[in-house]
Amino acid sequence: MAVKKAQMMPTFIYEGIDRKGAKLKGELPARNMALAKVTLRKQGITIKTIRQKKKNILEGLMKKKVSTLDITIFTRQLATMMKAGVPLVQSFEIVAEGLENPAMREVVLGIKGEVEGGNTFAGALRKYPQHFDNLFCSLVESGEQSGALETMLDRVAIYKEKSELLKQKIKKAMKYPATVIVVAVIVTIILMVKVVPVFEELFTSFGADLPAFTKMVVNMSQWTQKYWFVLIIVVGFAIAAFLEAKKRSKKFRDLLDKAALRAPIFGDLVYKAIIARYSRTLATTFAAGVPLIDALESTAGATNNVVYEEAVMKIREDVATGQQLQFAMRVTDKFPSMAVQMVAIGEESGALDAMLDKVATHYENEVDNAVDGLTSMMEPLIMAVLGILVGGLVVAMYLPIFQMGSVV
Repeated sequence: MAVKKAQMMPTFIYEGIDRKGAKLKGELPARNMALAKVTLRKQGITIKTIRQKKKNILEGLMKKKVSTLDITIFTRQLATMMKAGVPLVQSFEIVAEGLENPAMREVVLGIKGEVEGGNTFAGALRKYPQHFDNLFCSLVESGEQSGALETMLDRVAIYKEKSELLKQKIKKAMKYPATVIVVAVIVTIILMVKVVPVFEELFTSFGADLPAFTKMVVNMSQWTQKYWFVLIIVVGFAIAAFLEAKKRSKKFRDLLDKAALRAPIFGDLVYKAIIARYSRTLATTFAAGVPLIDALESTAGATNNVVYEEAVMKIREDVATGQQLQFAMRVTDKFPSMAVQMVAIGEESGALDAMLDKVATHYENEVDNAVDGLTSMMEPLIMAVLGILVGGLVVAMYLPIFQMGSVV
């Protein structure tokens, strides 16, 4: 219910005068009118008019969603404000004014209202679990309890920036070939529907038998022209079924996670990204003073892969029984020897977070290099696919003309 209330919190439009006598107006999310008035009075604002903002249905439908990049930018800006000595509530106001996404601005102002109402920062963040996960909230809570919130926010900001950068690198590796293949398929369909029929009419006027390859292409073109809507429905249904199965079936998600690690081209990239996420998350949580067992629990979910989630939870069980982290990692046989050895050095020297941070940096660089290498490797492969698709169609259309020329 708390989440629902946070999402449905009304916004109030006000006009008033501040302590210096300057006129001002703005918007303030609050649970009710009375709380909005109390909040404004605490800020030294004499209220002239205040009313609840009416909800625009069309605006709600067209509202841009809050992305992980929005959360990352918010964290970095807030960390910068706090390090500069700006009070927390005032930091929320400054950050909210600079945000371009109205949905994110609404979230920030909602958090500000919660904090002004007496809630802790971590407690306010927990009102928005769809944007701030348990790891984020736990780190902020640790910073509040230790009295080093600005330092902790800086660590969280670095963690979010590194995670977002890693995600963008993986998307870059997947996006390029996918985009080219989609364009190739669209071009092929256009050729089949618009170009091949023109040649088909020309071939009919010849009255001669067509080569087998040309006949096959002509038949495919005829089928595409007749049943193009069936093709679109089948493809649309397949995509919708895939997304629904991924959303609803844990077994299907687990199968995809396992398949991603075994993929011939992208598997190594996924593996390195998981090791980087594991090391970065564990380094950040452990450095924040979170006990290792609790840190491992948060890290398990951050791996974003069921194989490594189960492996990390097994490590957690072994560490809870008194085993060293390095031995627990080695037993799973899921981690590279370099990472295990670095963890061993960190445990022996008492600098586990620093060693994990080095492992994370190393594998983030490995992911970067893998993405560049993958892009270079995919270019000739994609050109070959385009050559087969488009070039094959061209050859099929001109083959009868070449044969006629040889007969003449």
